Amino acid sequence: MSTPSGAPAVSSIPEAVHRRRWAILVVLMFSLLIVVLDNSILNVAVKTIASPSPTGIGATQSELEWAINSYTLVFAGLLFTAGLLGDRLGRKKVLLFGITLFGIGSALAAMSGSPGQLITWRALMGFGAAFVMPATLAVLMNVFERDEQPKAIGIWAGSVGLGIAIGPITGGLLLEHFWWGSIFLVNVPVVIIALVAMVLLVPDSKDPKPGRLDPIGVVLSIIGLVLLVYGIIRGGELADFTDVTVLLPVIGGLAVLVVFVLHEKRSASPAIDVSYFKKPAFSAAVAAIALIFFALMGVTFFSAFYMQSVRGYSALQSGLLILPLAVAQMLFAPRARIVVARFGARAVCTAGMLAVAVGLAAFALFDADTPVWLMCVVFFVQGTGMAHVMPPVTVAVMQALPREKAGSGSAVNNTFRQVGGALGIAVLGSVLSTVYRGDIENHLGALPSGARDAAGESIEATLAIAEKLGPKGAPLVTAAHDAFMSAMHVTALGSAAVALVGTVVVALWLPGREPAAPKAVSSEEERPAPAGAER
Repeated sequence: MSTPSGAPAVSSIPEAVHRRRWAILVVLMFSLLIVVLDNSILNVAVKTIASPSPTGIGATQSELEWAINSYTLVFAGLLFTAGLLGDRLGRKKVLLFGITLFGIGSALAAMSGSPGQLITWRALMGFGAAFVMPATLAVLMNVFERDEQPKAIGIWAGSVGLGIAIGPITGGLLLEHFWWGSIFLVNVPVVIIALVAMVLLVPDSKDPKPGRLDPIGVVLSIIGLVLLVYGIIRGGELADFTDVTVLLPVIGGLAVLVVFVLHEKRSASPAIDVSYFKKPAFSAAVAAIALIFFALMGVTFFSAFYMQSVRGYSALQSGLLILPLAVAQMLFAPRARIVVARFGARAVCTAGMLAVAVGLAAFALFDADTPVWLMCVVFFVQGTGMAHVMPPVTVAVMQALPREKAGSGSAVNNTFRQVGGALGIAVLGSVLSTVYRGDIENHLGALPSGARDAAGESIEATLAIAEKLGPKGAPLVTAAHDAFMSAMHVTALGSAAVALVGTVVVALWLPGREPAAPKAVSSEEERPAPAGAER
């Protein structure tokens, strides 16, 4: 970069920080990886945790859901506040606090003696994770120059895909050799390594002029997000979004968030400048993030049951089948900036969203005998699509805000992703459950009324009843598989439809190809002579 006069631009990043920026990125990826990895690990362990002691802790279906949801609820509710505090107090301090709390929660969750304890400690882990995720992206924005940020964000986004895939594989390996608590205890040594690396390498940064604290805005954001996410989760549990226990928190959460926006517009020192949402590129980017995770999290939910309950694969085998998705993200996410530079964010993200939609729709063609290689191809297509959507839209969100507000920008990015993912699991999970119940009910007439109700809850519940019936349960197993495949096909098409909506959003409102700029002086050439201490 150069000034209009042609003189080299003076960087605000100290030379010592600039030299070790890639090492800092590795530490940030490491921190992010364990947060993402932990959630995907739990998905393969639910059957083990549901088993009676000593194998598991005898958690019911509802308790298992809340072991997952307590993390999601606290995480989503605090993301925005955590990003704001990082800008104000210092991103390194917030990152150290969050990763420490996450490690403590992991150790306690591993030692849980009851489902209630597991739910509590998972909530504590969500509390810590809420301070980790936005801080990693905020620190990244403050150690890389603007021209290198797309590359760094691509690598950062690739680590999310890596966590999604490594989680099930790691979980499967641990469950084959150790007790269920090992899936949480494994986080502790990783957290210790991350803490040491952060102290030694990561510089601190914060908004030099944060203005007055906006306690009303902070409280409104927490209440609004917690109510909204709770209502979404509750709707998924009941498979009914018209129930009063769903409508009240959802409507209440939306109402509080509306009040939050109105308050921020009038505040002299707002927690976030809502005028950024008037920019089509910014709004389209956050909408794309929400929509792609809405679609993908629903598929992640049903694909685990498809591979384990219908295909009979182990947790480890199921995890390995998702590996192509991670490989595609690791290959293409860091290079997405090159394609964007040539074709523009609009064209690249539109093509990426279409690839995701095609991959999701492909599940509607799967049956109980679909070749494994074809499943791997579909996951690779999905990963390739995501790799060409997430980095460009994240860059669009983060570069729309000043560097001083990186924590708030990261929090907005991650909040929309988390709410979209929770909504995807709830809505698409409800579709899956409703269609499954409708199809399986006709095959449960011979069962006692109590067993009939239990068997209709899910494919796992039906298969459990069929196992108790012995050889007489064989027809019920076949019926359960058929009913689940029908439900999966409907849900897959719903997921693909959501991805297509995202395609339209990015095609209409993301910016196109930028005109070629004069060749800039490289970051190394423009950097001033080393001077000053780190921030």
